[in-house]
Amino acid sequence: MSAETMKVALVTGAGTGIGRASAVALVKAGYKVVLAGRRVALLEETAAAAGGDTLTMVTNVGDPDSVQALFARITETYGRLDVLFNNAGTGAPPLPLEDLSFEQWKMVVDTNLTGAFLCTQQAFRIMKSQSPMGGRIINNGSISAHSPRPNSAPYTATKHAMTGLTKSTSLDGRKYNIACGQIDIGNAATDMAAPMQRGVPQAHGQIAIEAVMDVDHVAQAVVQMANLPLETNIQFMTIMATRMPFIGRG
Repeated sequence: MSAETMKVALVTGAGTGIGRASAVALVKAGYKVVLAGRRVALLEETAAAAGGDTLTMVTNVGDPDSVQALFARITETYGRLDVLFNNAGTGAPPLPLEDLSFEQWKMVVDTNLTGAFLCTQQAFRIMKSQSPMGGRIINNGSISAHSPRPNSAPYTATKHAMTGLTKSTSLDGRKYNIACGQIDIGNAATDMAAPMQRGVPQAHGQIAIEAVMDVDHVAQAVVQMANLPLETNIQFMTIMATRMPFIGRG
């Protein structure tokens, strides 16, 4: 398969949830998919579910050496990268802001924000030097890039910052034919969103069950963004459970 026909995608946080669903969908769409995450067993489960051409790589996206090793392996194996889905993310315990520890704050920032930056930086280096030049970066921004939940300062701060990173990446990538867009996801039915179906705190202090959506709908949206020609970009997309409390805050 030539560079003109081979399509290579990298999904971070590919072991579970949105990352797994998106990786499977990208394989079905014809991509060779690199699966990055912390736990090899979960990555192998994703590879088995995808049933296609995948490469698994245990990676800590918050560690520069680990990220560099990941992209070196991509270059060695495929010689190019067409799509990066910056999906890896984590949250802190739902504590009052004043009770969060520095370590809890740093863990979220290192994974959600620094991790996306480090992967974007390495992707730029590959995409601007490959032939044909260019590629696409998709950032998982989350509904929290727009509106916080109670007791979510680290997660919300990093997701607001992701919007800034998306805009800077989109601007700085123009000269290299690198497109960057952001998908803001609300209440996909994954293990992370399981509490929504049991009831979670609302801004007015009450506990309420929230609607969720099929995670495969998110995966198809990611594929839609990935498959666009580089002359076209979905800068921001919001995909959410229709009845979740977001528009109008309720």
